[in-house]
Amino acid sequence: MTLSESLLTSMDAARFAVGTLTEDGVREVVLCPGSRSAPLAYALAEAETRREVRVHIRIDERDAGFTALGMSLATSRPVAIVTTSGTAVGELLPAVMEANHAAVPLVVVSADRPEELRGTGANQTTDQAGLFGVHVRYCVDIPAGQDPSPDVRRALLAGEGLPLAGSKTGVHAVDVSTPTPASRALRPAVQLAARGPVHINLAFRDPLIPDTDESREDLMDAPGRGTVAGQDTAAAEDLPSGKVLEQFREVELESRRTVVIAGHDATAVAERFARVLGLPLLAEPSSNARFGPNAIGPYRVLIPEFDARIERVVVFGRPTLNRQVGRLLAHRELPPALYVPEPVAWFDAGHRGDRVITELGELAGFAGRGPATWLNEWTTAAQRATTIIAEATSATELTGLDLAELVWSADTGPLVLGSSNAIRDVDLAGIPGRAGRAVYANRGLAGIDGTLATATGIALGTQQYVGERTTVLVGDVTFLHDVGGLFIGAGETVPVMDLVVLNDGGGAIFSTLEHGALAEQPAYARTVERYFATPHSVDLRALAAAYGLDYVRVEDRRALEAVLAAGPTADSEVRRRIVDVRIDRAGVRGLHQSIMAAVAETRGRQSTGEASSPTDSVAAARAGATLSDQ
Repeated sequence: MTLSESLLTSMDAARFAVGTLTEDGVREVVLCPGSRSAPLAYALAEAETRREVRVHIRIDERDAGFTALGMSLATSRPVAIVTTSGTAVGELLPAVMEANHAAVPLVVVSADRPEELRGTGANQTTDQAGLFGVHVRYCVDIPAGQDPSPDVRRALLAGEGLPLAGSKTGVHAVDVSTPTPASRALRPAVQLAARGPVHINLAFRDPLIPDTDESREDLMDAPGRGTVAGQDTAAAEDLPSGKVLEQFREVELESRRTVVIAGHDATAVAERFARVLGLPLLAEPSSNARFGPNAIGPYRVLIPEFDARIERVVVFGRPTLNRQVGRLLAHRELPPALYVPEPVAWFDAGHRGDRVITELGELAGFAGRGPATWLNEWTTAAQRATTIIAEATSATELTGLDLAELVWSADTGPLVLGSSNAIRDVDLAGIPGRAGRAVYANRGLAGIDGTLATATGIALGTQQYVGERTTVLVGDVTFLHDVGGLFIGAGETVPVMDLVVLNDGGGAIFSTLEHGALAEQPAYARTVERYFATPHSVDLRALAAAYGLDYVRVEDRRALEAVLAAGPTADSEVRRRIVDVRIDRAGVRGLHQSIMAAVAETRGRQSTGEASSPTDSVAAARAGATLSDQ
């Protein structure tokens, strides 16, 4: 037998690759059309007909990458993105970077030219292997004609942070493909590194199409192809960690003024921990722990009132949103304890001096139990601050805080927050949420790119939310940055989505930072407006029409409440809608100033025993307070 006779055809290699992906837990694949990747496309079509996988077609690789990222976020499964060769692979870098820092098992499968065409100037050929550098857990370049199955399996293990075949620890028989409480409880016992993206580069030679003489199943659309992708929404009490925490209700612990900070992806375990130990919970919106009696909604404006009295800090997840929390964590005399039960992508013990704790029992001993009055002091202060925020927003036109409050409170389905002002407005609005509602945001690198595509992937991945739409809250710049993410081809699954856009004609986040103060000086006003605010006059109604979405424009609170209460459903003729909420960007800085100053003024009156109303405090603060750091 000659060498050429011993090599696999491109179609057989593609079938082996797809078969290994599906056997090892990949249920969703996003495919971008291309010539060199054609064998993978045909192999995926065959697998989809057998109902082994669900395939989503996209024409823009950047958006395809974020769509796959969103589905992986929603399902906790590895999701594959398949592209052709050349610049198509490079388009995936932003999604791969986010997946790296957010520990998302994204599987990049890129088609490539065979070895004999590389370095020859052949069309659409570049050095693809290693393109993603430090941002992938594993990269393999598989030659044309070779069985890819072993390398594909190794890549999937690496993406889960599990030991690879042939390593000293061997391969553990843990079913990581099904995100059940049991499998999640087992994963830390064998996990060596954080989950994350991997890159499988597959070379293919001609021919790139199936042999038409082969007897294969009909490649027709499989009706009802909606493979149910599961997300574990078990309450903290139902997970092993919840049972561990319950035993500390009666255990004698030292009394300490500790606070629990729940950063991004902290999960409901943080809420349960705070509740069992009687501690205030300072939870970011995307922590999925911002609920319950211990949640201090407007915590970010209250930290200055309590920081000198805090004795210890316990951190779940990754805090990313505001500088007040950053300063608290940076206190040299107040080293925090980080709860890190399994490897994470964002933390390197060699670069931080924080205490790392992996067991809840040890963490409870470190935190102690809150004194009898400690939580009550926080909740009383939170009530005052919430009243101040309500008074400040009621005295103005519709604001970003109004929008954030209404969107946060309006529904129970999945919520996706843009990483600029949207998530910060929800945070500052200070409203605790509902237990069990899934909240998502790209906080791995906190970029605004790919937000709509990520949200679409999340919506597609949460099909078990029967009758519940996915709500997306973004600013207009974030929306326009990823407008291509609105595209879904004919015949593709269209999820139920409400895209709520805070449209203030540009980017307002810089006005809440130090640039806003500089913009108040005539010499810098025009520079800050053009270089940072990036004003625009895009017609969102026209965009909605172009992409086949419903559209509604809103300019007051009452209308917004009505619109959010009557969104699209699975039975709607048009399943996606743009809610264009017009807001005056010029008032953002002043509003935030008045809130921060009013809280400080009320705090001063409380300390001296002088009575005051929140309304008086807001009115007094409007005369020129200094904006606190975000």
